[in-house]
Amino acid sequence: MASMTSRLRNTLRHYSTILSPNSTTPLTSKEKSRSALRLLKSETNPETILSICRAASLSPDSHLDRLALSTAVSKLTAGKNFDVLRQFLDELLQSRSDLQNERFVSHAIVLYGQANMMNQALDTFKFMRENLNIVASAKSLNALLFAAILAKNHKEVTRIYLNFPRIYDIKPDVETYNLVIKSFAESGLSNSVFSILDEMDRSNVKPNVVTINNAISGFYNEKKFDEVGKLLNLMEERYKLYPSLSTYNVRIQSLCKLKRSNEAKALFQGMITSGRKPNSVSYYHLMNGFCREGNLEEAKGLFADMKKRGFKVDGQCYFTLVYFLCEGDEFEWALDIAKECIAKGWVPNFTTMKKLVNGLVGVSKVDDAKELIKEIKEKFAEKSDRWDEIEAGLSPPQE
Repeated sequence: MASMTSRLRNTLRHYSTILSPNSTTPLTSKEKSRSALRLLKSETNPETILSICRAASLSPDSHLDRLALSTAVSKLTAGKNFDVLRQFLDELLQSRSDLQNERFVSHAIVLYGQANMMNQALDTFKFMRENLNIVASAKSLNALLFAAILAKNHKEVTRIYLNFPRIYDIKPDVETYNLVIKSFAESGLSNSVFSILDEMDRSNVKPNVVTINNAISGFYNEKKFDEVGKLLNLMEERYKLYPSLSTYNVRIQSLCKLKRSNEAKALFQGMITSGRKPNSVSYYHLMNGFCREGNLEEAKGLFADMKKRGFKVDGQCYFTLVYFLCEGDEFEWALDIAKECIAKGWVPNFTTMKKLVNGLVGVSKVDDAKELIKEIKEKFAEKSDRWDEIEAGLSPPQE
């Protein structure tokens, strides 16, 4: 009996980890990833973050693992734990043979870019070639370019683009050129797009929809509206590339960012007239644009039309509309939208909901405010503590 008890204890010790402290059975790979991602979202201690990642044996082959790694890097960066981050990625590269390949090295490079650690990203590229004997391809080149974009180091993007293909004998692909165009678009150098297109022609690399979208975004950012038309004509005439739905959405979003939502709506309607069906993204950009311009009637109309036509309305649409309705003191409208949102299992952030509750009290809708808090506490029990004090203090405005 004593021997059996000892074996049971050993089993419990074997299966209990930081990912599942009470588990008596081993976790599957996917369960480990899910547990790691959940724990990382609320963890701030750098050593615990590393322990979680190690226990999950994360790999870039899994989407969940990529999310977990990105979350870990965000947490370590926010806490300025750069040495810990470098230690962790170096450890993975040097100790796990399954990660000693260009795919993981490229992922590590991007993670360094996310942490604004470009020197380490470049060192990792060199380590891959010199210590792992991996021949660099466009994949790792593109990872370096993307890392520099994430770090907002656009001069480094240009340096890598101009020098690395020659030094390391790498042939750029369409993604390489798209990343360079994206960098130009973000750094106010969108006119250089046309020289990149000429370079693509010389290298026999055909542009794609992403090429168009990245360039158009840059032209709109710099309010170069004529260049948008010039680019679209060039794409059609030279490459037989015609605007996709994603291209229309980029244009709609760009116009809305410039507070030209009426023009965006005209483009939206023209798209429909020409036979192109919009999607929920098209509606969201327009709705968001009108909200930001204070035109809540247009935003409400788009929201209603979106639902009427059967488009998927995601949480972000609800959150945006509730927030701006509260900003516009339209608390009863905001209440209806919030209730619909909560019924679907989503809830806007605490600040927005607190503003809604206070707004309802301010228009003598105390009972509605209390009912709303009750719904939140019932459906989202983990948030209930934050609402207890607010609920206790609810009272109608003094005359």
